[in-house]
Amino acid sequence: MQRHRYTTEFGVSLLKQFEGFRSTTYVCPGGKATVGYGHAIKEGENFSDGITEEEGEELLKKDLFSAERAVSRLVRVPLTNGQFDSLVSFTYNLGPAALQRSALRMKLNRGESQDASKEFLKWCWAGGKKLRGLSKRRRAERELFLG
Repeated sequence: MQRHRYTTEFGVSLLKQFEGFRSTTYVCPGGKATVGYGHAIKEGENFSDGITEEEGEELLKKDLFSAERAVSRLVRVPLTNGQFDSLVSFTYNLGPAALQRSALRMKLNRGESQDASKEFLKWCWAGGKKLRGLSKRRRAERELFLG
């Protein structure tokens, strides 16, 4: 098993920029109850009183750890820091299952990183609509991936 890798400070700040912080719960464009820096609320969690930014940071660390583990498990080729950070951002936003079934991962694992980078741009839909914010995020992830 690969050693656990961590997202760089730049990668974390990019992710936080796109997620934004919300102290109260809201429904994200994908229809999930969310709080903090894009934390999808799980069954049994209750944030009805809201959270502090410090609590949001703790949730972010746990969610990031999960996304980092998924990228490390699903990608079998060496990655630059930029590639790793961009894939963690993608996975944090869409979930490990999206990365697992994506042509992005399949092409990357075949060593086709240039073609794989184009796949980011296909993941900008939520609730049946192409969202400007997701398009902007996927372009930024692609740029980071390409270095």
